[in-house]
Amino acid sequence: MATGIEAMVDLRRMTVDDLAAAHILSSEQKWPHRIEDWEMLFGLGFGYVVERDGAVVGTAMAWLYGDNAATLGMVIVSPSAQGMGLGRQLMEAVLTELGDRTVLLNATDEGVPLYRKLGFEPVGPVFQHQGAAFAVPMAELIPEERVRPLGAKDMPTLHALARRATGMDRDALLDALVPGAQGVVLTRGNEPVGFALFRRFGRGYVVGPTIAPDTGGARALISHWLGSNSGMFCRLDIPEESGLGAWLDELGLPCVGRVMRMVRGPAPASDPSITTFSLTTQALG
Repeated sequence: MATGIEAMVDLRRMTVDDLAAAHILSSEQKWPHRIEDWEMLFGLGFGYVVERDGAVVGTAMAWLYGDNAATLGMVIVSPSAQGMGLGRQLMEAVLTELGDRTVLLNATDEGVPLYRKLGFEPVGPVFQHQGAAFAVPMAELIPEERVRPLGAKDMPTLHALARRATGMDRDALLDALVPGAQGVVLTRGNEPVGFALFRRFGRGYVVGPTIAPDTGGARALISHWLGSNSGMFCRLDIPEESGLGAWLDELGLPCVGRVMRMVRGPAPASDPSITTFSLTTQALG
């Protein structure tokens, strides 16, 4: 008969009935996710939980992008259950199900050593900026450039832009996000070249994903949302190479945190002429 830790711990697939307990775990970590955010994440992906004495004390989730890629996140172990190897068990369960896919994640400093042992390599930091912008200057548009509302016929364009920027099939993610979000499209010479979504998340709103051909285009898209929602609490998670950090600081959205992008397997082949300037969320990439 199993004894000690083995007798107390049960690792199994996450179900919708686990979301309330998962929300408690993320709140313990001071993560901002609402129960609605957990419901969205669960609806888009799958996960595992670990129970001790019948109580959920750990989670890990993943989201599939086409046949070859995935992101992994929401890896949490309650402080009361740390030091038992549960994080590794959760990770190994998810990675086993993902198989040979390339897997991306955003790691806290505490998680990096474990992820390295599991075959992940650092790519670069992502900075979390948040706050309320009260005075956002009008974006300086270049000739024949404009920002317009997202229309019902734009979805194929969004799919194509996201695939180019990430090297992954993000169609299902965007199809799920857009109905509950507001969106704008950046055009140059009437040709769509970027977009940004604005939706509820955590303490307020998130601007992301933001996809654009250059920093100027990204600023135009982000300025639209910050300027039209003056004083509202907003968050952006930006890769270091976005070049937006100092600008967001000046607008009143300071950097409050940092995670490390990591990849297991060959990095997706993205189009260098278009870039993701802000993430959907840290978990979804």
